[in-house]
This record gives sequence, C-alpha cells and structure tokens, in this order.
Amino acid sequence: MSSVPPLVTLHVWRVPRRAIGRAFVRMAQDRRVLRRLPGVRFGKLLGTGTGTSFGPGDADLTRYAAVVAWDGADGGDLGRVGVAWESIATSAARVDLRPLTSRGTWSGQVPFGAPQQRCDGPVLALTRARLRPVKALTFWRAVPPVARELAAAPGLLARFGVGEAPVGWQGTVSVWRGATDLTRFAYRQPEHRAVIARTTAVRWYAEDLFARFAVLGISGDRAVLGWREGER
Repeated sequence: MSSVPPLVTLHVWRVPRRAIGRAFVRMAQDRRVLRRLPGVRFGKLLGTGTGTSFGPGDADLTRYAAVVAWDGADGGDLGRVGVAWESIATSAARVDLRPLTSRGTWSGQVPFGAPQQRCDGPVLALTRARLRPVKALTFWRAVPPVARELAAAPGLLARFGVGEAPVGWQGTVSVWRGATDLTRFAYRQPEHRAVIARTTAVRWYAEDLFARFAVLGISGDRAVLGWREGER
C-alpha cells in the first residue's frame, strides 16, 4: 500500500497497575480486531517505554498506544477497541496527523505512502525498526547518549518509546514545535549523527521506517504523551 492516507491517528492510554493484566489481554485480542475496523488501512497496537534506553528494562507497562492509518479524513473511531481500552484506562490522548514524509516499511508494508510535503506547525516523528538479533546489544549500547541528547533538545514537546514486543522491536514517538527543531536534532546533534552514520555500516535493522507528520490536533491528557511541563 503506497498511497498517502488522508488521516493517521495516534492513540495513547495510561492504565493503572492493577489493570496491567487486562491490558496484556487487550494487546493479544485487539491486534486483529483493530486492523479489521471499518476504514482502517493499517493499524498497530504497541507497548511503550520511557525512551531512555530502548532495551527490555525501558518498558512502561502502564502505557499503551495504537497507530492507525485511515481511508478517509473522517476516520479515527476505534469502535469496540477504543471502548475496551477506555474501560481500563485512567487517562488517554489522541493525536490527529497528516503524513509529510515517510521512508521504509513496517511489516512489509508502506503504511503512510511516500509524501513529500512541508508543514509550518508542530510535527510528530515516528521511527520504528526491527533489530537483527545479533546486533541488538551493540544497538542498545549506542542509544543512551542519543536519548540524553533528545531529552534536552530545543523544541521537543513530548517523546516516548514504542514497540511491538519488549525485545527487538524498537521505535520512538516525538513531538516538536516545528520541522526546523526536528531537523536540527536529527542532523546536527553529534551523538545522533554518529548513530545515523553507523546504521548502514553495522546493519542494526532487518526492517526500519521513519515518518514525519503534521500535527492536526491533540485531544485528551497530554501528560500521557510525555509532554514537557510548561509546554502548551
């Protein structure tokens, strides 16, 4: 699938510790249900992490997410999947997105097309990779300095890690004031530039994807997104 979806939504839920077991059940049961909802062309349920190390110890068992690409601009209704997650969540947020750029694949698909557009407002960056098992340890060792740079990056509004499994399926979500801030971090911060340079040589990834989106709107509790205090 290579056409550009008119709408992509990011849904994030915070659950209490007493509901972690129920969240695990939902993760197992809702994956296929999500993909079969009317209007959904691509959908993934994801676990999350703090985004500080991206190893197994980084997992946040009280936060879960879904990334969904829709056939129409009026999409976004998760139906019974959304109802099920809302029944166990203490807080939630939804981010409406329009694809700006995308390269790579996710589970063999091109979920966000290959747009080449610009945006003057806030942007969201989504990275996702499936690590080669023999390369995982070197990847985890390389990440902490980049994570520290990201946490202090000018223009960063929110960030957290995402993954389809606790080990080997790595990703990040970050929200920025604008594309200039994101580009400055991606290509000018020394630690991040070093990791980019090593990626091709070391061949960490069996599959990877990088996508950038215009943020059309945010509803719900921004704290669930890891929003920086004092930012609006």
